[in-house]
Amino acid sequence: MSHHLPDTRIPAPCIVNTGIIVNKLDMRRLLADLGRVHYIYTQKGQLLSEGDGDVMEVFANPQRSTLVANQALYLNLYSFDYLELKQSPEQQTYFDLMQEDVCLRLIPLSTPLQERKERNLNVSAIEAMMEQVLSARWDAEIDDDCSDSF
Repeated sequence: MSHHLPDTRIPAPCIVNTGIIVNKLDMRRLLADLGRVHYIYTQKGQLLSEGDGDVMEVFANPQRSTLVANQALYLNLYSFDYLELKQSPEQQTYFDLMQEDVCLRLIPLSTPLQERKERNLNVSAIEAMMEQVLSARWDAEIDDDCSDSF
């Protein structure tokens, strides 16, 4: 005689501005849009390091380290047990990456929308420069062709 339990589905969590995230993919999605941040590194509540930097890479690899140096942050999600999403009294969201009694707090200095606009501006500027370089090269080639025909 077999008993079947009803097929129940537990909905995926819905986290809005505050909560704890343990899934590495969800952590990566949240952190991947970060650009410039203020970071605070503490152990047992004692300040070890603090500064501003750019999040250069967010990855999950048990063989690599999280690195913070030269105003650049390379965040390995395997360096942390979970991410706690919090809000300041001013309603600004920040991220606490936790691992036992160590916390790497990331306070965004820009929004994902601002970061996308800046990236698009940089791409547009690069495209404009490339267009000018190619145009100058073509002009030089045309000048060379014209001077060879005389």
